[in-house]
Amino acid sequence: MTEPTTAPAGTPHTVLEDVVGVLTGCTLLGVGLVLLKAGGLVTGGTAGLSLLLSYAMHVPLPVLLILVNLPFIALAAWKSGWTFALRSAATVGLVSITSAVAQQFLHIENVDTVFAAIAANVICGVGILIIFRHKSSVGGFSVIAVMLQERTRIRAGHVLMVLDTSVILLSFTVREPWVVAISALGAIALSVIITMNHKPGRYTGY
Repeated sequence: MTEPTTAPAGTPHTVLEDVVGVLTGCTLLGVGLVLLKAGGLVTGGTAGLSLLLSYAMHVPLPVLLILVNLPFIALAAWKSGWTFALRSAATVGLVSITSAVAQQFLHIENVDTVFAAIAANVICGVGILIIFRHKSSVGGFSVIAVMLQERTRIRAGHVLMVLDTSVILLSFTVREPWVVAISALGAIALSVIITMNHKPGRYTGY
């Protein structure tokens, strides 16, 4: 009777692999956000809040990505230390840059709203997963969610759900109801992609 095989120990990422990985994830996120904006859509998280504000205030999306995330990066520095906060700040900055570059080279004049919602959230989901794999984050609501979970009995997942839902509901002020509905479905798809693929013990690299 054969003995069950043991999974090999994880191999650490090199610095180059981390840099290339984060750049890849940020590029995908930048393209995904530009596609969402071209479709007039929103999503959850601070990226969705930045999109929402860009529709309401007509401020460039790359600028809002940085401004909206600044308070959360400050919280991350206080709660998780400067190393994690600086990596998150660098990632947010790169997403801002890649979205600005994507806007310059991707001139999308007409895109089906449903296709944009599906494709953009899949692209963003893969980008976020890659960033997570390389021990970074895009800042945002997760900082608040973890803090509340540690200080209260409220689970982080529930906090994120409430915050993301709030962003989607706020979009009723600047978007048509049917666009908001499609945006909500896209945000759910993004959440499912991350939940299914980002699980403890599934990925052995670090």
